[in-house]
Amino acid sequence: MHETAPSAPTRVVLYGRDGCHLCDQARTMLERVRAETGEGFAEVDIDADPDLRERYGELVPVVTVDGVQQGYWRIEAARVRAALAR
Repeated sequence: MHETAPSAPTRVVLYGRDGCHLCDQARTMLERVRAETGEGFAEVDIDADPDLRERYGELVPVVTVDGVQQGYWRIEAARVRAALAR
């Protein structure tokens, strides 16, 4: 997983793991959303935390905005944008 260093508190978090092709797709989508909105995101490797690995397991990638889950596996950019607009 790549670490993204935000300059302000991070509203968007991508939970994933190395070697996850859907995580790569979610990262690409979030990079497009960042280019459009200016809203950065953080990445968290669930395999580095036993609690997160237990919680998310095979559901990755998972994207949250302001702590609210927006989806898993295939996350829609429109849903992330709508959550950011709230």
